[in-house]
Amino acid sequence: MYLRHTKVKKNGKTQTYWRLVRSVRQGRKVRQETVAYLGALDAKERAQASELARHFLGERADQLDFFEDRSGVELASVRVKEVRLERGRSFGDVWLGWLLWQALELDRFCENALPRGREKVDWPDVVMILVIARLCEPSSELHIAEDWYRRTALEDLIGVNPKRVTHKRLYEGLDKLLEHKEDLEAHLKNRLGTLFDLEYDLLLYDITSTYFEGKAEGNSIAKLGHSRDKRPDCKQVCIGLVVTKEGFPIGYEVFEGNRSDVTTVKEIVETMEKRYGKANRIWAMDRGMASAENLEWLQQGGRKYVIGTPKSELRKWEHELVEREGWEQIREDVEVKLCHGPEGNETFILCRSAGRREKDRAIRERFAQRIREKLESLGRRLERARKPADRSQVERQIGRFLGKNTRAAGQFQIDVIDDESLPSRLRLSWKEKSDWTEWSDVTEGAYILRSNITDSSAEELWNLYIQLTEVEAAFRIQKSELKIRPLWHQKAERTKAHILVCFLAYALWKTLSGWQKKARLGSSPRTILEEFQRIQSTDVVLPLESGQDLRLRCVVQPDDAQRALLDRLGLRLPRRLRSPTGAM
Repeated sequence: MYLRHTKVKKNGKTQTYWRLVRSVRQGRKVRQETVAYLGALDAKERAQASELARHFLGERADQLDFFEDRSGVELASVRVKEVRLERGRSFGDVWLGWLLWQALELDRFCENALPRGREKVDWPDVVMILVIARLCEPSSELHIAEDWYRRTALEDLIGVNPKRVTHKRLYEGLDKLLEHKEDLEAHLKNRLGTLFDLEYDLLLYDITSTYFEGKAEGNSIAKLGHSRDKRPDCKQVCIGLVVTKEGFPIGYEVFEGNRSDVTTVKEIVETMEKRYGKANRIWAMDRGMASAENLEWLQQGGRKYVIGTPKSELRKWEHELVEREGWEQIREDVEVKLCHGPEGNETFILCRSAGRREKDRAIRERFAQRIREKLESLGRRLERARKPADRSQVERQIGRFLGKNTRAAGQFQIDVIDDESLPSRLRLSWKEKSDWTEWSDVTEGAYILRSNITDSSAEELWNLYIQLTEVEAAFRIQKSELKIRPLWHQKAERTKAHILVCFLAYALWKTLSGWQKKARLGSSPRTILEEFQRIQSTDVVLPLESGQDLRLRCVVQPDDAQRALLDRLGLRLPRRLRSPTGAM
């Protein structure tokens, strides 16, 4: 999303109207869709915005001006021509991150969990710096210490001198933070539940991986495994994440990089139940978690689930897929059919998506065309060869390009035939299998869900499962927006602490996203953060007639678009960050 403005002339005056828009693809075209009109708020809307800020910040919403100088007015003669600005720094984004930190009451948690001692930089401040940096400008601890922190106004918010923020101190902060992982997760679950009135009747679980740069030889959890990042050459770790149906994080676990998805289910479910109670929850998981052992374990424990199944299971439901009766249209391009399992304790939901069918068909045809071209090219080379060809080498070539185009490999029957009439002594014969193509036409866009919930409709079960897109969105945000990858840490504990910082930053991200939605500002925190990042603080230096300088640290006033966003969120920027330091 991004901001656009329109200028309108009315009564001889030009007025600017701001809109928050997003790009929406419709077929081959992309059009702009207005998310919100950012006009001036009336008295009622302004009161609602203030109440919204108070909901998130509590009593602190009325104390956002504590930077202001409340002392009496003093008069001084200033040499106007010598007034200057110094130390311009980004303020708005770190200020917003600082407010979100307080909204989640992480400041109070850290004060209790990491009490202040004799350290030059207190541990609660170190943790706050790490997380807000990950939210605003994801980077390494070294970059935070040497560049990012001094360019921001975070010093004015928490009172930590940039010279004391070192990469060594930040690394030590990671070590301290990791000790409180479970308590942090419990705290966030309770606080997010209060802020957004969350229910925990449906929990979504999925797993992803993130890779290391470097050999990571001393990292015990860094292993080669199935890479979701398409980096099979790099060691990795796996991250299992549990979120609510709205995408708010509940907890996570870090696994070795070669851990298979299906082996994590029991550990994750038992961990969440031990931490938050068993209750009457439904677990939604992707097909990578499905195994006979896991399903039996879930059923024996009385746990409800909706889980995807491998595509190979479609063969068992061939008759139901082909049969036209029983299908229910639940979306414009989605239809479902409810089928009862053979043992009566499970329900199977056959699903077909028109959009997914078109996508699968296009992918298959693209791979099939590549295979056709390779086969035609290889056949011509064999016909034109002037000496006998090596059969094993020809078969290896066929195997290689079939391996690169597996989505359509089964569509072709390929034979290498002896032919004495050709100098190569070999001829290529191939054809496309009609039965394979027909089965593909039936199954493309189709998938199966299974559940032990027997008293719900197919549509209700499908809606539960489709919420897994929230987990996928969480992984996408952590990888693209919060830069959880690549990993550089060479110690297992530091790796886990890095992931914990990203988890906390994601909690801030979701809090801002939820705040935006309530303020009818869409759901793109990065747009808000980038817009607020342009709000700077600066030192206004006033040379006095007495020969001394008066230094005021002020916040640059927002432009119209920024002011409109602040109004919708119910926030007010401070004018000044500290009292005048006096004559210099």
